Amino acid sequence: MYKLLNVQLLKSKMTLYNDTQEDLAEYLGVARYTLFNKFNEKSYFTNKEIYLIKIRYNLTDEEVILIFFTLQVTQNAN
Repeated sequence: MYKLLNVQLLKSKMTLYNDTQEDLAEYLGVARYTLFNKFNEKSYFTNKEIYLIKIRYNLTDEEVILIFFTLQVTQNAN
């Protein structure tokens, strides 16, 4: 299975800023379930949302690439 979003790295950044998914959803102006879908790659972050997250968590360009644009191979839980 392939994943594009590095959820663990994003969550670690959120933790550093004492943010919950609810906090981030409110900041981005989306519903919690919408953010949940993005975290589970049922939908994707927009360019604007990625930019806002970059600003909120003071991410470097490299961190943005690692979180949002690096293809990861995961093991299937079969």
